[in-house]
Amino acid sequence: MSVRAVARRASVQRRMGIFGGTFDPPHVGHLLIAEWAREQLGLERVIFVPSGTPPHKLSRARSSAPSRLAMTRLAVHGNPAFEVSALETRRRGPSFTIDTVRVFRRAHEHSRLYLIIGADSLDEFHTWRDPDSIASEVTLAVAGRPGAASGPARAERRAPRRFASAVVWLDNPGLDVSSSGIRARARRGRSLRYLVPDRVARYIESHEFYRKGST
Repeated sequence: MSVRAVARRASVQRRMGIFGGTFDPPHVGHLLIAEWAREQLGLERVIFVPSGTPPHKLSRARSSAPSRLAMTRLAVHGNPAFEVSALETRRRGPSFTIDTVRVFRRAHEHSRLYLIIGADSLDEFHTWRDPDSIASEVTLAVAGRPGAASGPARAERRAPRRFASAVVWLDNPGLDVSSSGIRARARRGRSLRYLVPDRVARYIESHEFYRKGST
């Protein structure tokens, strides 16, 4: 077998996770899901992709893209398997998952890509732009949420049948932590300790995030 063939075979075996979200702010629930996916699926890397302008959240106030990008970088600090991509924050206009997936597919042609999403996002997956193309390019790694139906037996109730073969379920523990709840605590001046990494908590406090509205 040639050196090129050996290198190609090694490349085919690489597995990478793409984890998109607003991350406003990134919290321990995000990190737990990413680590669970890394271990369960044997991922070499998990790449966090803070969104630029999410098409489904155009009317919602959110922190600036540079701020969310900075907080996400602080959140993953210390884990060599976690990376952060500024791809979507640099994109003008609404940012669609299919465009992001295609960029990663071109860059990692022979790798197996997993798109990490929550069970609630799977409910809406059929409404995303070009979901069939997304499902043909990546495997959907779906994290269960507290109180939400999950698992292969419930997959057809959460997404059209045509996507079933593209879905794998993570057996992650339920952790009822949300960015909206953390923002509410920050507005009231409550402690964020153990909800977000310490570096993120210090960033939020030093910039007085969420107390004055969007940043």
